[in-house]
Amino acid sequence: MTTTTSIELLIESVRAWAEVARRVVVLTGAGISTESGIPDFRGPQGVWTKDPAAEKLSDIHYYVADPEIRKKAWQARLAHPAWSARPNAGHAALVELERRGKLHALITQNIDGLHQKAGNSPGRVIEVHGTVHDVVCLACGWKGPMQATLDRVRAGEADPPCDCCGGVLKSDTVSFGQALVPEVIERAMQAAAEAELFLSVGTSLRVYPVAGTVSAAKQSGARVVIVNAEPTPFDAIADAVFYGAIGETLPRIVGMADTIT
Repeated sequence: MTTTTSIELLIESVRAWAEVARRVVVLTGAGISTESGIPDFRGPQGVWTKDPAAEKLSDIHYYVADPEIRKKAWQARLAHPAWSARPNAGHAALVELERRGKLHALITQNIDGLHQKAGNSPGRVIEVHGTVHDVVCLACGWKGPMQATLDRVRAGEADPPCDCCGGVLKSDTVSFGQALVPEVIERAMQAAAEAELFLSVGTSLRVYPVAGTVSAAKQSGARVVIVNAEPTPFDAIADAVFYGAIGETLPRIVGMADTIT
């Protein structure tokens, strides 16, 4: 049975591990952003749970083949919560880790850009699923800022084509049916293998190959800490597991709970 006292002792232990670690690597998933008002996809209040048809908007095959799907996707991007979301205490704790010179890399499955918005250096953030803040042409590979393309949608272009080649535009994110970028995954796995302390935050750890970063870190001798609302397949090999609000737990692990409001 887990008691308040045992949780406090475990937090103290993890805080001590963070203090002596030279290379802390963090993996984040949707759970860290839900506290900022960005819903996940498959949870009880997830986007696809509430509207199963919306999953087609994130399938590259439907997206390329059907102009109506693209039009719906552009309307959804106009209303994406990432534009107004603010980083929460969990994000702030990871910024504090970097400020102290502890953060080696921040691997994220999220596309919302909240880590950078909170203050983490873009060079330390590894976005394995891309970012909603950029747009890419599926034909010629041109990339540009998302907001400029959204301005075109607001002006009446329901399915704006690429200005360079007339190809299909989409957010620079990895959709179902699209391959992950090998160089990005390699960088994430390498960073995990270099960790002395590995924090997995707000992710179910059921999506591969990213979930494999936990094993890579553990096999290289890192302590593994999991912070998530629900159990994960890796809880048994973790050195510490916390279930609960990320915005409350992470600041306490970092040792800055009194500075978060």
